[in-house]
Amino acid sequence: MKWLIRSFLVLLVLALGAVGWWLFAAHHGDAAPVRSGQLAVGENLSDPVLIARGQYLATVGDCAACHTQRGGAPFAGGREVPTPFGSIPAPNITPDDDTGLGRWSFADFWQALHAGKGRYGEFLYPAFSYTSYTKVTRDDALAMFAYLKSLAPVHQPAKALGLKFPYSMRSGLAAWRTLYFREGVYQPDASKSTEWNRGAYLVQGLGHCNECHVARDALGGVPDQPALSGGRIPAQDWYAPDLSTQAHGGLHGWSRQDIVDLLKTGQSAKGSAFGPMAEVVSRSTRHMTDTDLAAVAIYLESLPPRPQPAVAASAIDTTALIRHGNTLYDHRCAGCHGKDGNGVAGVYPPLNGNSSVDEPTGINAIRVVLLGGFPPVTAGNPRPYSMPPFAQALNDADVAAVVSYIRQAWGNRAAPVLERDVGKYRQTPID
Repeated sequence: MKWLIRSFLVLLVLALGAVGWWLFAAHHGDAAPVRSGQLAVGENLSDPVLIARGQYLATVGDCAACHTQRGGAPFAGGREVPTPFGSIPAPNITPDDDTGLGRWSFADFWQALHAGKGRYGEFLYPAFSYTSYTKVTRDDALAMFAYLKSLAPVHQPAKALGLKFPYSMRSGLAAWRTLYFREGVYQPDASKSTEWNRGAYLVQGLGHCNECHVARDALGGVPDQPALSGGRIPAQDWYAPDLSTQAHGGLHGWSRQDIVDLLKTGQSAKGSAFGPMAEVVSRSTRHMTDTDLAAVAIYLESLPPRPQPAVAASAIDTTALIRHGNTLYDHRCAGCHGKDGNGVAGVYPPLNGNSSVDEPTGINAIRVVLLGGFPPVTAGNPRPYSMPPFAQALNDADVAAVVSYIRQAWGNRAAPVLERDVGKYRQTPID
């Protein structure tokens, strides 16, 4: 049934491609670079102040995470971004003339960042988060471009696109963009404070937080739903939690300082960063100014309450499962996380009320038990305590039992997980 639904959706998108192109062209104009991408009189890409600002902004945008492959030169591309439709290699964005941005003008760069179009007007795949980057201001984009142009050029040709047919057909992106892409620079809300607007700009734009922290549909788009409400990261099998601090939100009970601490050090009184978020902290958020971190926290505090989640009754008797999980927890976990699940402040994160423990799917808890938990090394936490992996010590039934116990112990009220889920996530690649 899922195959039939997806096949129907693919055919529908391809059939609407021509119509979508017409609608997009009518609304957005042709593929020529937009006028605001031209350099103004007096703008100097070699200005060291502009370059330094661009370096900070590129760091906030976490550009290096995608545009640097393991062991490769920074920003030289090659890292493959996994999607449910195949892999997309990130391009070289060093100023190499033949394989990078060497021959790009600022108009080309602005068009890519703001409109999601390549140098020749071709549609870019939304693995490049232009759905968020479109909110970036022209001045910030100019600074980022100046920084990228200041880098040492690296000659590294692009890898072949790994998308499966028919997703490799760019014509289908016309309809996709009509459904999911709204071009436009961030517009400040005059009813909010300067700090709130700065946080909203960073979260919605450069930080592109909604690209992970919201559920996507079968076409990889974000339908009309509350922003930052949590979702599974496609093809990576991690769950990015809801970021509301209000009732029933994923960060309910978190203080402003808890948010700042996590983003700056990778650790807070409420939990630690691990998985993809550990890399975000390591490469990006730990380098942000305290003022910007506070602005992000202020904005997240303003997210609305969420509906109370409905916990479905288990179709199986979990009494024996939970009992076995309790035994495993006492033997394997309580020494660090405590009998009460509250951990040790500043050392071992709490499991009681942890948003990564009681998120809807159970993916995060399963994968941390299997792979271990490794917070990033930061100035504020230079020697983080890590959790060892238990993939070799525990079988699928054991992992399902201990995770189910943790998700229902103390104040947690999340659904149990199944042995077959553990087997599935055991096979998911780490990167």
